[in-house]
This record gives sequence, structure tokens and C-alpha cells, in this order.
Amino acid sequence: MFSLEQLEAFMETVESGSFSNAARQLKKAQSVVSQHVMNLEIDCGVELFDRSGRYPVLTAEGSKLLPYARATILQHRRLKHTALSLFSRQSSEVCLAMDEGIPIQRISEIIQLLESDFPNIELEFLSASSIDIIDMVHSGRASTGLIFSELSMPSSIDFESIGVIEFDLYVASSHPLAKSVAPNMDSLRLYRQLCIRSRNTKTSSFQQVFSPDVWYADNYYVLLELALQGHGWCLLPEHMASSSVSSGNLTRVPIEFEQIGWYANVDVIQHQDKSSLPLLKRLRQLFRELLVGQK
Repeated sequence: MFSLEQLEAFMETVESGSFSNAARQLKKAQSVVSQHVMNLEIDCGVELFDRSGRYPVLTAEGSKLLPYARATILQHRRLKHTALSLFSRQSSEVCLAMDEGIPIQRISEIIQLLESDFPNIELEFLSASSIDIIDMVHSGRASTGLIFSELSMPSSIDFESIGVIEFDLYVASSHPLAKSVAPNMDSLRLYRQLCIRSRNTKTSSFQQVFSPDVWYADNYYVLLELALQGHGWCLLPEHMASSSVSSGNLTRVPIEFEQIGWYANVDVIQHQDKSSLPLLKRLRQLFRELLVGQK
């Protein structure tokens, strides 16, 4: 019968792309990880990876086993963390990491309510791009993150959507793109794009590179300033651009197909090690109640 160690080695090999990467993630020797996977294959009676190339590739049988292995490992982790929390002192520390593009006018109200329920709370606030925040929560640097949804999320993270933010394409009123109506999106490729990228150079699934000429920043306020200075066009949250649009310094990129519309979900994320703690469950509840529908 296969073991949790075998399933963990199998799942990590799939997620990290190789036995050596899996070994680094699991802090084990590569030979141990490889042996776990081989033993799992023996127990299952099939090959789970095609090893003919440079990197192991899932077989059809491996693809069928993967979702069950992942579900088993995740449930085991939840069981372990829940059991530990029953006997450990409840943490009073919260490190909240927030994407600067998300409006948080009611954050002080949330903190006051949280402090009334947990008087000894210790708070730390961080600002970063959504992708960087995912890494912070995954590594344990932050206990809770407020981010724009990403298509890819580590299996160790629990997430909940609490609202939607509307985006649009913007450019300085003095920019050539503002002078005439572009017939289609392809016209934007002729001009520099300003785009969000994480500190480890990952690009958001929402902020896709479109133009061959791109400048990057890791927060929306820098993108806004670059756009106002005429350095290119960018995708910005409407609430951040509204005052500059009202003053006439910024404008929506005029495109013939005007009703395009970009909407980004806002997620609260927490590591599954901590998401069941009463303090973090309460914080998640407050975000859900007070930020849903906020524009």
C-alpha cells in the first residue's frame, strides 16, 4: 500500500517539474524522492512518468492519479494543522499584505472590529504586487493577502473571492493614442505598454504583455505616474485613474470597440497552515462583509 511520502514525492515532482526540484522543495535527497515515486509505481502497477526525455512527463495513468494524490495530501495537511492548533497557543500576530491597486477605504473599520475581538493582536502591513503577495503567503512571510485573482495558485493556499474591480486602458491626454480612435486592439502594439510585474519578474495572468515595447513596475501607482508622463499606455483600476481623468491629464484609450471591459476578482488568501485559526477566520469574515462590492 502506498504511503503519504510517496504521494507527496509524486505530487511535488509534477508541480516542480523534476525529481531534483522536488527534492529541493521537500528537503530530501533526490535518490529518496525518486525511490518514493518508483515504489508508488510498483504499488500501482503502472508507470506514472515517462522518463525518456530530460524531464519526467506524466503518463496517462499518472494524470489520472494526480488529482486523487493532491486531494489526499491536502486533506492530510489540513488534518495535521488542525490537530496542532488544538494544542498550541493561538497566535495573536497578523501580517496583512495588500496589493496597492485594491481600494481599502474601510480597512481601519476592519482593524477596529478585529481588535475589539482580539485585544492583544499584533499587526504588520505590507504592500506589494499580487504575485509577490502570493509568494509571501506561501512562504509564511504574510499570514493574509488581499490580491487580484491569479490563474495559478500554490496548493498550500486557501483563497476566497470577495469582490470585483473594474479596469480600463489609459494613456496621457497628450499621447498620440489619445488623438484618434484606434480601429482595433492591434493598434496598441505600435506603442509602449506599461505593465505590472513581480519583483522576481513574474507577469500577472491579468496583466498580459501585448506590445513588443514594455516598461515594468511592481505597483499601479508607478504605472499611473508613468502613464501621466506620456511614457505609454496601461491597464489601471478605474478608481485609481478617475481623478486624473477628471482633471483632463489622463484619458481612456479610444478604441472603436469601446465595450471591452476588464474585471478583476479580489481575493483574500491565507496559507492553509493558518486559515483555520480563529483570528484569521475572523479577518477573512470582515473582508467578506465590508469589502464586497466596494468600487
